[in-house]
Amino acid sequence: MRIPLRDLVAALAAALLVVVAVLVGRHIEHTHGTLHVGWPPLYANWGPHAGPGTPAALAVAAAVVAYGPVLAARLPWRALLPVAWGTAMAWIWSLALIDGWHRGIAVRLTTRYEYLQVIDRFHDIPATLRDFTHHILLGSPDHWPPHVAGHPPAATLTFVLLDRIGLGGGGWAGTWCITVGATACLAVLVTVRALAGEDLARRAAPFLVLAPAAVWMGTSADGYFAAVAAWSVALLALAVTAGPGPRARAAAFAAGLLFGLTWYLSYGLTLFALIAAGVVLLGGSRARPLPLVLAGATVVPLAFTLVGFHWWEAYHLLVERYFQGAGGIRPYGYWVWANLACTVFLVGLATAAGLRHSGATLLAERGGLRVRAGSGSGPSADARLALLVSVAALAVLVADLSGMSKAETERIWLPFALWLLPACAFLPRPRTWLAAQACLALLVNHLLMTGW
Repeated sequence: MRIPLRDLVAALAAALLVVVAVLVGRHIEHTHGTLHVGWPPLYANWGPHAGPGTPAALAVAAAVVAYGPVLAARLPWRALLPVAWGTAMAWIWSLALIDGWHRGIAVRLTTRYEYLQVIDRFHDIPATLRDFTHHILLGSPDHWPPHVAGHPPAATLTFVLLDRIGLGGGGWAGTWCITVGATACLAVLVTVRALAGEDLARRAAPFLVLAPAAVWMGTSADGYFAAVAAWSVALLALAVTAGPGPRARAAAFAAGLLFGLTWYLSYGLTLFALIAAGVVLLGGSRARPLPLVLAGATVVPLAFTLVGFHWWEAYHLLVERYFQGAGGIRPYGYWVWANLACTVFLVGLATAAGLRHSGATLLAERGGLRVRAGSGSGPSADARLALLVSVAALAVLVADLSGMSKAETERIWLPFALWLLPACAFLPRPRTWLAAQACLALLVNHLLMTGW
């Protein structure tokens, strides 16, 4: 079976976007120096290299390309999930170790931009949280490093608590982000199975495992954020598709808890409300768990507010801090489309082809997209998956147009990008597309010294 011409055109269009972003970005940076990235559009520098992770990365890629689709189709579902998690971790670890243990893992979260720089300032956690907003702006005394200032305190507090239980230092922090972040692919699989059926989830599994996004999953805390956000959506999907019972109620409350935590890990992840709305829509009339979701979602915000941290006040200060730094210099006119080129690096050319299928599916079934309460009719499994992917794409576009994500979106948009990858379930000849995905990740990690 040949790859459809329209799929190739979609992939080539994505590749062309990347090429234009590179050429235009290099010109702008050379002429004006306003992009503040070393290898536009990525926060990286040119530096061909290999490392101890190279053989493992090649082996993992070859194994998934050769056997991934078959195993995903044949393994029992309960066995598929741990196999997918283990393989995703192997892929992330091997890619990170191309840069070696020290640069690839141990020091990633210890630089002057990162969370571990301020661990000793949290000796009195409640007092530090009450005082948190007083150190966001650049002109404030002892202002926070960029990533601490740029996120609500649950992000930093995670690493403070790890330090308190004896898992301090960059090595443990990196291990935490990789181990937890790798579970995000499981959460997406669980969601796709609940909303669109097991067959599509199985077909998406190898693409979630071998995602090019793994280049950045192992090098930033955003992989951890992505997993928390993904599990909040997965639990919501289980709650709205299950019949009444204690499991549905527990899933609903847990989904709310994780949504609340997500909002206190990253301000931008409030856009996951769009994906949550899509899940509720696909759940049809089964809205009974929603009060429990809302109840769970108040727990984390209430706890932080009672301690003295006010999310909305901090967000406004963050916006001011953002424009005090590189965000106030980087040109919106370039990044509003070059951000999408960064997303191509995250999701690969296969996802571009898959998104074409998603759009075609929605157009073909536009007459049957409405979910009719209490009836067995409604969107097909393909249309359900296409809708799920579409709301994720909408979240990316909103984030893009906001102007609060100019550059570094290969890291910042990890939580959203994972929800575009299931579109690859629509593709014929999965091995060919998987090989393209693996090649992209391997080329990026071997040719560039990524900043995150």
